[in-house]
Parts: sequence; C-alpha cells; structure tokens
Amino acid sequence: MTSIVIHSTEAPPAVGPYVQARQVGSLLFLSGQLPLTKDGVFATGGMEQQTAQVIDNIRAIAHTAGAALTDVVKVTAFLTDLQQFDAYNSAYIRAFGDHKPARTTIEVSKLPKDALVEIECIIAVPISQ
Repeated sequence: MTSIVIHSTEAPPAVGPYVQARQVGSLLFLSGQLPLTKDGVFATGGMEQQTAQVIDNIRAIAHTAGAALTDVVKVTAFLTDLQQFDAYNSAYIRAFGDHKPARTTIEVSKLPKDALVEIECIIAVPISQ
C-alpha cells in the first residue's frame, strides 16, 4: 500500500528527520505536534495555551489531508506534569466538543524544546465519493 507525505504550511515544519504526517489508505498518522506556531515560534502561555496551539496544528494538518478534528480516532498525549491535566483537558474539550476519540495521556519527564505538551494522533480521512 502506498503512503503519502502530508505537509501543511499552516502548521510548523518538522523539527527533525520526520514528516508532519503520513497517510496510508484512509488513515492519517500525525507525528507528535509541539506548541509551535506555523512559523516555528514557541507558543506563549501555560498548559492550556500550549495545548490549544498543538490542537490548532493538528487541525491544520488534518485539513490539508481533507479531514477535520471530528475525524480523529485516536489521540496520544504526552504531558510533563499530570498536575496540569485539568488545564490540558479544558483546551482539549473546547477543541473536540462532543467528539470523543480514543485517548491515552502519559506523563513524561521532558519534551523537545521544553514543551509542556506533545500530541500525536490517528485520523480516519473521509473517502471521496
């Protein structure tokens, strides 16, 4: 099966030897997204603001592939402090609303660029008729 590299100019470029996302069939696998703006500038603020920026990046990449946040089927989130879970969850609920993907949240000791949050996900891209 062929895989296609997905790149959105509305999300930050990869900061290492990887791609923003890769689509295989109708599944889109997003690399971990950090709280960087599309220009690669670190988002200001705490956990809630950083989570909102990460989700904005996910939304932009999904849109480039013809999908939306409502097409997200699995989220894996890495937080540097689970004491900040409520702030993370607040931004997450605002973005996803009633859509509830499967989700795993893991506390880690450190993330690239000293981010507070990194999120990767799997999206089911709608099939064109």
